[in-house]
Amino acid sequence: MSLEPQLRAGIDELGLSLDDKQIGQLLQYQALLGKWGKVYNLTAVRDAAEMLTHHLLDSLAVVAPLRRQTGSGPVRLLDVGSGAGLPGVVVAICCPEIRVDCLDAVAKKAAFVQQAAGTLQLPNLRGVHGRVEQVRDAYDVVSSRAFASLVDFVAGSREALDPSGIWMAMKGRHPQAEIAALPADVFVFHVEQLRVPGLDAERCIVWMRPAAPDR
Repeated sequence: MSLEPQLRAGIDELGLSLDDKQIGQLLQYQALLGKWGKVYNLTAVRDAAEMLTHHLLDSLAVVAPLRRQTGSGPVRLLDVGSGAGLPGVVVAICCPEIRVDCLDAVAKKAAFVQQAAGTLQLPNLRGVHGRVEQVRDAYDVVSSRAFASLVDFVAGSREALDPSGIWMAMKGRHPQAEIAALPADVFVFHVEQLRVPGLDAERCIVWMRPAAPDR
């Protein structure tokens, strides 16, 4: 059974405009996930329809919010604890203007993303093996998807964020306790509720930036 109609319907519901090539790349990426998932231990989800909602559409839900926050110019994004490349690979497919580095401490997961970049012909995507605490490049956006608590995420990735950059943390339920535990020099400027087509679960993005010195 083809997943393309459901994918196209979800893309329409999310208000995204993707061409046939990008939709093909998304389906090809899911096929790679299915093929190599068990070998590389990429994801616990094995069912193709579930993979579409829990991985592709879940990641696609952040594309429009990300564009609203960053505009249309060139952007550097670091996806921390990216694993199989979620949402980093999906962002790279949908947003050619965003240079995406998918960082993971597990070498075979970073290698999978690098392999996907070659297979899908995505020059703006790179798989990087390492720990976020060791990153010294300055990124405009540092993202994570269910990677760690907000406190740990911010503390570990602070050196990787440009002083004028933003953090994008994908979460399930509104993480009120995690937000309350953040240090005073981190400003949560928006908690954005998401609706993922076909997925009956709470999702949100916590948008953060370094607080101004006088805040």
